Amino acid sequence: MAPSQTSKQNPKKQEEGPPDLRDYQDKIDYTTFEQILEMDDDEDDRDFSQGIVFGFFEQAEATFEKMESALAENDFNDLSQLGHFLKGSSATLGLTKVKDACEKIQHCKEDLPDEKEEAEREKAIDGIKKTLNEVQVDYKEVANILRRFFGVDPVPDTTDEKNGTTEEKKSESPKAEKK
Repeated sequence: MAPSQTSKQNPKKQEEGPPDLRDYQDKIDYTTFEQILEMDDDEDDRDFSQGIVFGFFEQAEATFEKMESALAENDFNDLSQLGHFLKGSSATLGLTKVKDACEKIQHCKEDLPDEKEEAEREKAIDGIKKTLNEVQVDYKEVANILRRFFGVDPVPDTTDEKNGTTEEKKSESPKAEKK
């Protein structure tokens, strides 16, 4: 494979070949992620680490759907538990931006004014919605970086979340790519 002609100055524009994950340290803790990669038997055949990462993708997408439902139902206990769950999974892989946002979601109920302070409560709920939206954007970005790292085409960015984005991602499991 020919080296990429794209400058390393802007790693987001680099589309050819696997990205150097050290160029994305604001999103991925390379040292943590490297520990996952060290579990592979063969550096050229990263079946083990790819399985872990793609398993996380499926887990994260299902969890985001549950988070949206919990938020729509104003179930902040469930939302907090889901944030805690996804925080741990993303921390294990070194996905720092996702982990940090999930931690905010985990603690959302602690900062939520009680129902007597309706205006402040609505403002806080809007902040939670914004954080949930931001973490999903951050997740999609890091998921596409990791897909490229493992030699899988990134999922195209769609503007309408409810019309098939999840299905597109699920269809790109590592087993489907290998067979």
